Amino acid sequence: MIFNFLVPFADDFQLFNLARYHTFRAGAACLTALVICLMFGNAIIRWLRSFQRGGQPIRDDGPERHLIEKKGTPTMGGVIILGALVVSTLLWADLRSGMVWAVLLVTIGYGALGFADDWLKVTKRNTKGVSGRMKLAVQAGLGLVAAVWITWLMPGPLSTTLAVPVFKELLIPFGLLFPLVGMLVMMGASNAVNLTDGLDGLAIVPVMIAAAVFALIAYLVGNRLFSDYLQLHYVPGTGELAVFASALIGAALGFLWFNAPPAAVFMGDTGSLALGGALGALAVATKHEIVLAIVGGLFVVETVSVIIQVFWFKRTGRRVFLMAPLHHHFEKKGWAEPTIVIRFWIIAMILALVGLSTLKIR
Repeated sequence: MIFNFLVPFADDFQLFNLARYHTFRAGAACLTALVICLMFGNAIIRWLRSFQRGGQPIRDDGPERHLIEKKGTPTMGGVIILGALVVSTLLWADLRSGMVWAVLLVTIGYGALGFADDWLKVTKRNTKGVSGRMKLAVQAGLGLVAAVWITWLMPGPLSTTLAVPVFKELLIPFGLLFPLVGMLVMMGASNAVNLTDGLDGLAIVPVMIAAAVFALIAYLVGNRLFSDYLQLHYVPGTGELAVFASALIGAALGFLWFNAPPAAVFMGDTGSLALGGALGALAVATKHEIVLAIVGGLFVVETVSVIIQVFWFKRTGRRVFLMAPLHHHFEKKGWAEPTIVIRFWIIAMILALVGLSTLKIR
């Protein structure tokens, strides 16, 4: 909105020329989202407490200390993140970009699904919410629409292929089936972040780290000069997604102010489903789906731990982990919550560096 307003005057006023640069607007979007979170966060938390008498319902089969330490903490704090992210993106991104709207569709749509799930949990006072089948159906529908849209916006053969990191000339063709691949990436990322969101600050920082990586990737693949030098596939229009990803960083940083241990609010499915979906959409739009699996490796490990636990328990009646997802296993082993969270953050940073290294390998 600000971009669309300032650019017509850029030739007459040199200062307004800054609006042409993705780097300036990305920084402005990050700061705007952060300020919005800090300004309205406390008011939103008070509003959430006003109708959540007992806070987020806590699972009876979860770690015992959760029933004491986390009882009464409100959920649905993802509305803080989503509000700041969407407003900041609308203010600073070029709204003529179809890529921006496609990613926003996934983010807002998944966030609305998570909001409905959280609403049912807090109003019915149970941990069930929206049924699993309904969740998957809505996620699949929104993801498929966004994937078709992104595919349509992309140039030529790149639109229906899967790029492989390191082997930069290798493109795996999927043809008309590629939107299904994109849909699965968005769904997988969304549910993986959702599974990781189990301790104060555990999910939000890895999301922030992944968003920073994809802000850089979006900027590079959206710039012909940089993409040619790094031998990346040039994707026109993705430079604007650097603005979106930067707004996501600012919103996540602002939310962490309230979510740092001991958390004043949980993001709930409202935040986790939306943030995971946003990362998945960014990966599909920038043709770095496999890099997301590396950068977001922490989310992958958490998800795999659940799959292994369920599969092995059904086959043998025994558990591989004391509890899944994996962070609960370490809780059961007696690790302090801050120890688990910070060590997982370190792992997320290491994986982000590994993912970034694939951009320069020739």
